[in-house]
Amino acid sequence: MTDTLQSRLLEEISAREGDLVRLTQDLVRIPTLNPPGRCYREICDFLSDRLTASGFHVDLVRAHGARADSDAHPRWNLVARHDGAAPGDCVHFNSHHDVVEVGHGWTTDPFGAELKDGRIYGRGTCDMKGGLAASVIAAEAFIAACPDYHGAIEISATADEESGGYGGVAYLAEQGWFAPDRVQHVIIPEPLGKDRICLGHRGVWWAEIETKGRIAHGSMPFLGDSAIRHMGAVLEEMERTLYPLLAGKHTEMPVVPEGAKQSTLNINSIHGGEPEQDPDYTGLPAPCVADRCRIVIDRRFLIEEDLAEVKGEVAKMLEGIKATRPQFEYEIRDLFEVIPSMTEEDAPVVTTVQAAIETVLHREADFVVSPGTYDQKHIDRIGRLKNCIAYGPGILDLAHQPDEWVGVQDMVDSAKVMALTLRELLG
Repeated sequence: MTDTLQSRLLEEISAREGDLVRLTQDLVRIPTLNPPGRCYREICDFLSDRLTASGFHVDLVRAHGARADSDAHPRWNLVARHDGAAPGDCVHFNSHHDVVEVGHGWTTDPFGAELKDGRIYGRGTCDMKGGLAASVIAAEAFIAACPDYHGAIEISATADEESGGYGGVAYLAEQGWFAPDRVQHVIIPEPLGKDRICLGHRGVWWAEIETKGRIAHGSMPFLGDSAIRHMGAVLEEMERTLYPLLAGKHTEMPVVPEGAKQSTLNINSIHGGEPEQDPDYTGLPAPCVADRCRIVIDRRFLIEEDLAEVKGEVAKMLEGIKATRPQFEYEIRDLFEVIPSMTEEDAPVVTTVQAAIETVLHREADFVVSPGTYDQKHIDRIGRLKNCIAYGPGILDLAHQPDEWVGVQDMVDSAKVMALTLRELLG
């Protein structure tokens, strides 16, 4: 690859900055909220029109039968492929098109995609429609600058990453779209920072713990057995023994931020007693002793830990409570589990992106690991494709926050890194 080609490629990206901004804004203005899964087909159709015009062959794939797929909210995915002039490797850019709920505290229109002071504001700008747009611009610029390249470029926009990815990348991986004989390199433009390469993620185990009691009249609670009080004992024991245990577990993985270098546990929700009534209900609750109480726990674990050990710590805690607390009965149900994943630092996609970062930004790339999981888990475990990283524009801490934003210059720089990566792997 000549320096002339490199210069032309970087100039192509710079010349497309306005297009990159408009594309990001157009994507953000499609409110692909998950749950429940709105506008999935709309955003896939929009991207299909764009990429077809750029010479890509486009497939729209509905995840029939996948978790959350329904006729009311079908799980639509897009996979676009552009073949070069000769055989070679395939580089695949995978972005999820769904975004989380808006929440409160916004000072801008969450779907207005306002451009202000070099930033585009809106839900999904950072996580991760800015990264999706950057990958499209990078691919189009590379094809324009190097039309005789070898291999193929794929761009996918997939569903439901924010709720596990089962209607998106998991489904595509099960159908063979990420098989190593058709895709050799995968870059997921998650917002980890334009000078960082994310090698993987911690593991996760979600479970529901239910304590059981006996219903009775609230004026005679001694005739019943409060499941909420039993759950209180569980929460107390977590504070006394489980949280200190997890605080003592540390990893050699380069996890960011610093606090995620240890094992963590979050209590996602708690529900006990009679259900909440509709907002327009004006009556009082019934006087009853709660016969059921449930919590959902979110346990993030390290590559040095074994999943059976992780589950065993919680089971041991609950059995210890049962041994000392009269009438304590519980049930624990698995909801979701993911094994930690980490790509080797000398993998081809890692070293190539690393060199491109140094060329564009004139500094060394940092290797990091995500505190939470993302769709690499499905590409790794189902697709059996290890040559996969996350790299994209945006600041991770802004994801899911009010007034979420992505910097225009960060997107331009990331697109340049992506384009130089294509030049090296396919040029």
